[in-house]
Amino acid sequence: MPITKATFTDIPELNILINSAYRGEESKKGWTTETDLIGGIRIDEDMLREYFSNEAITILKYTDDNSRITGSVYLEVKGDKLYLGMFSVSPVLQGKGVGRALLEEAELIAKQLNCHTITMTVIRSRTELISWYERRGYAFTGEIQPFHDHGRFGEPKQHIELIVLEKKI
Repeated sequence: MPITKATFTDIPELNILINSAYRGEESKKGWTTETDLIGGIRIDEDMLREYFSNEAITILKYTDDNSRITGSVYLEVKGDKLYLGMFSVSPVLQGKGVGRALLEEAELIAKQLNCHTITMTVIRSRTELISWYERRGYAFTGEIQPFHDHGRFGEPKQHIELIVLEKKI
């Protein structure tokens, strides 16, 4: 399987991939775009550098036959849970198994780290994305969180709430 841990040298390519999966015109080629909900960028290289300097965080990358990064996922150990976020697949490759493979690898890593639950937040209005996670065993915990208001992850174009999904591993 072409999934490995990303490294510091992957930052420029990860930055492009993640932003193209979430925001801008490129993101509209896939079904996971947030561009109509949130303006600005999803991440920058400085934030990625911060992530790589944190021992609790791992970023997985999925590479194609030409060694291009076509998918990635952020994993952070938080107590006995593994937080999964910034799940990104190239918009032109969505629906081709990249995301499913990354999710399965994240679940294996959770077990290796002795984390028995994977948790994540998803924009409440993203019903198609929530359904995708539910089909893979994730369930709404009942917890709702506000969208980050510090602007670091973009500027909301409307009121946004995040729901917490979890899966026991």
